[in-house]
Formats: sequence, C-alpha cells, structure tokens
Amino acid sequence: MQDQITRLWHALVDLPYLGALLALVWLVYLLWLGGWIVLQKREPVATLSWLLGLAALPYIGFLIYHVFGPQRIERQRLRRARNRSHIDARHDAFSTHAGARELARLGQAASGLSPSSSHTVRLLVDGGEKYEALLADVRAAQRHVHLEYYIYGRDHVGEALRDALVERARAGVRVRLLVDAIGSARARRMFAPLLAAGGEIAWFHPARFGRIWRRPWVNLRTHRKIVIIDGRVAYTGGINITADQDERHRDDAYRDLHVRLEGDVVRPLQRVFAEDWVYASGDRACLQEIGAQTPPAEPPGEIPTQVIASGPDSRWEAIHRVHVSAIHAAHTRVWLTTPYFVPGEAARMALTSAALAGLDVRLLVPKRSDSLLVTLAARSYFDELLAAGVKVFEYGPRMLHTKALLIDDAIVVLGSANFDHRSFSLNFEVSVMFDDRTLATRLARHLEAELQHAQTVTPATDRPLLRERLPEALARLLSPLL
Repeated sequence: MQDQITRLWHALVDLPYLGALLALVWLVYLLWLGGWIVLQKREPVATLSWLLGLAALPYIGFLIYHVFGPQRIERQRLRRARNRSHIDARHDAFSTHAGARELARLGQAASGLSPSSSHTVRLLVDGGEKYEALLADVRAAQRHVHLEYYIYGRDHVGEALRDALVERARAGVRVRLLVDAIGSARARRMFAPLLAAGGEIAWFHPARFGRIWRRPWVNLRTHRKIVIIDGRVAYTGGINITADQDERHRDDAYRDLHVRLEGDVVRPLQRVFAEDWVYASGDRACLQEIGAQTPPAEPPGEIPTQVIASGPDSRWEAIHRVHVSAIHAAHTRVWLTTPYFVPGEAARMALTSAALAGLDVRLLVPKRSDSLLVTLAARSYFDELLAAGVKVFEYGPRMLHTKALLIDDAIVVLGSANFDHRSFSLNFEVSVMFDDRTLATRLARHLEAELQHAQTVTPATDRPLLRERLPEALARLLSPLL
C-alpha cells in the first residue's frame, strides 16, 4: 500500500506544468467563490475576512465557508401559510406613546408580527423560579403544549419537564417539542417515552454532512426559547431547559431572566412557533389545528406589547434594528445587559452617541462568559465606550446570561437575543418589547441589584500588551465571524 502511494506521489510530481496547473486551479477557485461572496453584498469587513481566509487556505477555506459561511433561508411560502393560519393579534395601535409606536411599527414591518398586548407579565429570575412556574402550567394544560428550545439538557431539569409532558400526552394533550439539533444533541435518547406517549418531536437544522452538495446549516441555529400552553400562557427569555441554569442545585448556575406572559401576546408567539414547527417538521396540516386550538383574540390588555422575531430567513435583522432604534430614541437612560457583547458599527455608534448626548448609558456584561474569545472581543470595545461616557460593569459571582434592554422609564425589551452578530444575523431569535412603566420599574430595580454584584470597569492606560491588549485586539478581528 505504501509503495502504491509513493508511486502515485512521484507520478503526480512528474506531471508537466504541475505548478502552473495548480496556480490556475487556485485562481479559478478564488475568482469563482470570491465573486459569489462579493455579490452577496454583506458587511465589507466580513466579506474581506472571508476572502482573505479563502485565499490563504485554498480548498480548506472553501470547506470552512461551506460549513460556517453566511447563508440565507427562504421561507416566503411558509410566511404566506402562517398568514392564513389565523394565529395573530388584531390590534392596530401599540400605545399612545409616540416613540413606542414608532418602534412597534418598525418591529412589525421588519418581522411581520402585529402589535399585541399583555394582561400580565411576570419576571422570572433564574432557572429555579422559571422551572417551578413552567412545570405547574404544563401540568394544568388541557389542549396543547408547544415548546421550542436551543438547549434541552439530559439531566434532572430536562427529565422533570419530559415526564410532565409525557403525563399530559397520555391524557390526550397535544405536545409538540422543537429542539435545536446541535444545542440539544445529547438529549436525543431521552425523548423515547414522550414519543411513545403520543408526543411529537422535531429537530431544527440537523447537520447534513453526508450530502456534500447541500450546505449543512451548522451555523444557523434556533436560539429561541418559547413555550405556549393552551394558547393562553407563554414563556420566553434566556433560560434553556438545563441544570446549568438551576441555581437550586448548582452554585455556579447561570444568572438569567425569563418572562411568563398572558394576554393577546400569546398569539404572535404561537405564530412564531407554528412557523418554526412547520419548517422543521414539514407538517403543514398542523396549522389549521393550531389555529383552531388558539383562543379568539382577547380584548386589549393593559400592557402594549410587540413580539419581534428575526433570523437568517430575513434580510431586515428586526431585533438588531429595534435595539439600535430604541437606543437612538432614548431621552434619559439606556441600560443594557447581555452575556455576549460584540456590537456592529451601528449598535456601537448608537450607544456612544447616547452617552455623548448626556444620557445615563450602562452596560452590564459577565466578568467572564463561557467563551473566552467573546469575552476578549467584548473588552476590546470598552475603551471607546468609556471614553464616550458609557458606564461599563462586569458581573462576577456567576455567568450572567440575562438579555435585557431598558429605555427611559417605560420601554423594556426582553428575549433570547444577545447583543452580537450571531444573534442579530445568524440565529433564529425572538424578543418582546413592552411599553409599561410598572414593568420598567421592576426591571430597573432588578438591574440595580445586579450592579451591586458587579465591578465597575475604569479606563486604564497601563494594561499589559501581551496578556490583555493584544489578545483583545486579535479577538476583535474575528468579531464579524463570531
């Protein structure tokens, strides 16, 4: 075998004009693939990064781009189907607050979800509080339980919810569970009892490495956390189904925030789930059933609400646009907390402009996230933010996983999206915007309490070059690809 390989190698080396042939193939490869990337008209920095990578790593660069490169998903037919499903809110006005109305119109236009309202909004701090409330609501379900998660853990938290779903499925309740094929890959074997009980499971974007002619979509995940119970109660936010976020059993559990919602806001969240379910499972017939099981639209609640969904199936980056526009619309304060802070130019300009204009701009991030590269990239932006007057804090006791934006005294945005390129452009995310002073006050008190456990970041001119400044600068170069 070794002799055959040696003879083949010598035959290849002895080919005439081998160097010129390889150079020609490399040039054609670079022009063809590079031209295709340029014609996609994406961010110049990201485009140049991919072009340089392809040139420096012939063929290997193509494989990396094939797996991780930017991708768009067309789901226009699915959107038309969901528009016929009658799962939608029917309110035309968001609120009497002009700034909030403009943000709601933006969210509606960019994501296609109508304004709605909430009767109750309950903030759930950390996994223990969320899991207790969720299990109680699941056990009381009568018609259906719809769940969509990025991470479903194979642990006591995941088993407790699975067992509750199994009991409801046996009682005739329709259970549909949509989980991300990569984020929840380890949980595959634990769902057999649910399937046996009549529950349904769909996997979002399973890897397709066996079909080399089709891109595997490993870089496009559903990061949404949605639960709909009987079309009347909904959950969303940042907390997955995992013991990593259960502070009752782990001292180092993630610090996070979730919301439990009642009111007409459930309808657009149901609509987002239904679209994702049909897309992942191919079961278009379920739309009629879901529409029939969703209660009629309720009278408007006291809290104006706008659900905002975004993902690589839309060019508008709805959550990104709403965040940036909300910051620009602020008059007194902008408080932002996020576990992953890798802002694009528009978001960075919005934050620094608000601070330069004299607003109270605060950024709360984890002292160390679960990704060292993201932590370093985030810190590379601190000098600019501090120079503009942004107050930056690093939360230390646990990994901070909260994603929240507070604008002035009424606008609150909560959801699954981080403040980074991946959440704004690559992942399927969902956020909810509220216009309510009471909720804003509750969130402000929660964030003020969080700041008591955070360290203030101050400008420093003598930071070590090799240990801090250089790694941060190098990590920042990868920001468009994170």
